[in-house]
Formats: sequence, C-alpha cells, structure tokens
Amino acid sequence: MSNAMNEFSRFAHQYDQHNMIQAEVAKRLISGLTGNHYQTIIDLGCGSGAVYKNIQEQKITYERFIALDSAEEMLAIHPSDKKIQKLHADFNQQATYEHLGYLKEEVTLFSASALQWSKDLDFVFTQLSSLARKAHFAIFTSGTFHALHKTAGIKSPIYTKEQLQEVIGRYYAATFIRKSYRLEFKTVRDMFRYIKKSGVSGGEKQLSYKQMKMLMEKYPLNYLEFEVLFVEATSLAK
Repeated sequence: MSNAMNEFSRFAHQYDQHNMIQAEVAKRLISGLTGNHYQTIIDLGCGSGAVYKNIQEQKITYERFIALDSAEEMLAIHPSDKKIQKLHADFNQQATYEHLGYLKEEVTLFSASALQWSKDLDFVFTQLSSLARKAHFAIFTSGTFHALHKTAGIKSPIYTKEQLQEVIGRYYAATFIRKSYRLEFKTVRDMFRYIKKSGVSGGEKQLSYKQMKMLMEKYPLNYLEFEVLFVEATSLAK
C-alpha cells in the first residue's frame, strides 16, 4: 500500500471531519452531470462515499454501483446498499482491471480526489479508457499547496495540470475545467493539523522537523490553496 493510501486509512473514521474541499469537489463533479440513469457506475478511490452521497442527492439512479478503494477502512464506512458492490482494489494494479473484465454492460467511471495518486498515468488511463466509454474525473494538481511547497523549497508530489491534460488527451476526447479553492485557518498549527488528517498530503514525509518549524514561522498565508482539474471524457478506445 502506498503512503498516500496509508494516510487515508489511518484517519478513516475522522475523514469526514477534515475533507471539506474533497466534499466540495465531489459535489461539483456530480452537479455537472446531464444523465439521470446509469447502468453501472464505478467510483475509483471512493473513500467514505462522497460521490455516492451526491448521486443520491441528485436522485440519479443506476443498476449497479461499484465502490472501489485500496483502503479497507474507507470501504467499511462507505454506505452500503443492495445495489452497491464494494471492491478492495488498487487502480494502479493490473489485477484490478483483470478482475473488472467480466463487466459487459455500459460502464461509467467516476473519480473524485484520487487519480492524482496514479503511479503511472499512461498505465492508469490506458486501462480506464478500455474499461468504460464515459468518464468524469476530478483530480488535484500540483497547484495544490503551491505556497506551502514554495516556502519549504520542495516539489509537489502530484502531477501538474499540463501533465494530466497531455496524458488524458492521448486516451480520451476530453474537456477540462480548472478550479481553485482556498481553505482558511485561524492558525498555522490548525493548517498543518488539517493537512495531516485530511489525507490531502498523501502521507508524504517530505519535511524534516527543522523544515516544519520554519514553515510554522514563515508560511505567508492564512489559507491553503487547492487546484482541481475537472474532466469530462469520452474514450478513444471504445
């Protein structure tokens, strides 16, 4: 299991208290849908169920909902229903796509706040584009925590929007919308507590104690920045 997934698992039961931005991202992703019924939905990196909850609120119906996550702790707190299939799997692994090969019906992919942890973008989007014709993604970019990374003198652990657009464009006819968010905090200490418990940091242990102390003293803002790439895509392979 990657560090990113470890961080989500460790704080699974506290997750909904610390994922304000992820919740907003899932809401925006689903609010833009034009369809109101789907045969099979696969939610990649489903977490505690933000996509599912928004689909329910929008009164969107489906025949089958596959909630896929590599963290068993997240699947445990994801809503359950007779039409929901929970799948403990990693979208970075070939075995996951082999397991899903039985699906013969129309499949629509969703993913909110997960695909930034793709280990190999070409591999992941090759597999996804072969799995389903339609896809709706919301992916955090390296613009997330930009000022924090700049102050600390470190590189973002996730992809730039340009990298994402280039690779996705190889496998999909896609439209891209970039959206920025800010989350304000009373203190820098509260900010770092959020980073640790939200899972947004991906569990990256990039900062030494000395660097962390410097950041606490010199971080110039009272908010964190987030940048998300919303993608509506039609597979070129299907």
